Amino acid sequence: MNAQQPLTYLFVPGNRPERFAKALASGADRVILDLEDAVAATDKAHARESIASWVATLASKDVDRLLVRINDVTSPFHVDDVLYLQRTSIKRSMLSKCESPKQVAQVLADMPAGSSVLPLIETVRGVLAANAIAQAQQVDRLAFGSLDYLLDLDLPGPGFALDAAALTIAMASRAAKLPPPVAGVTPELDAGQVQRDLAHARTLGFGAKMCIHPTQVAVVREAFTPDAAALAWAQRVVTQWQQSNGAGVIQVDGKMVDKPVLLRAERILALASQSF
Repeated sequence: MNAQQPLTYLFVPGNRPERFAKALASGADRVILDLEDAVAATDKAHARESIASWVATLASKDVDRLLVRINDVTSPFHVDDVLYLQRTSIKRSMLSKCESPKQVAQVLADMPAGSSVLPLIETVRGVLAANAIAQAQQVDRLAFGSLDYLLDLDLPGPGFALDAAALTIAMASRAAKLPPPVAGVTPELDAGQVQRDLAHARTLGFGAKMCIHPTQVAVVREAFTPDAAALAWAQRVVTQWQQSNGAGVIQVDGKMVDKPVLLRAERILALASQSF
């Protein structure tokens, strides 16, 4: 995992401007200003204007942390969302229910130069097209909308089918040399459930998580932070490798260590450097 990649993505409804600054101050690596599920149809226009007014007051370093989740291409609100993107300084968008690289290209065509898209895979069609979507130009990384995927496939709950889709997205990301994908939200605010969901997502190749409440941000970041034992092991591996003068294979704690193990240790140390 690239240590510089965001770990936490916090949603905030686009029609709740009183929450915008709080979301930005939450410590989330990215704040997703939502124009889709969190905003009623009658409030979409107000949400766009609320976002525009707030963004105009921000420093560029804060704007760089923002994404706008726009409605999917079949939505009657999609065109207005894209028109909004043309006049905003936000250069990252999250495309709901993305199902093809063509949809990514169409959104980018209406965004400012240098923009990027984070495709949200939420349907069977999206999962089947994950390889092509991941290889599209100017894709940040993929994200998995697991709750909507359950609905699309009419699944009763998490299980093998959901894991299979998640793994497909993770493999598509790796094949396209993208950062590990972003795991879906945990509806419960219970810290233990958030940690369990993230731990499971990690086993499937995910490297970040979407959050729906500021309290989840710290929980996710803590869950990503290696514990003391893992850090001590990683430091021993790196230190002894550096002292080996390119031996190729060394022994640490009675176990053989070669290049893949070294890279694992380096990732642990890099991940720890991102903690608060």
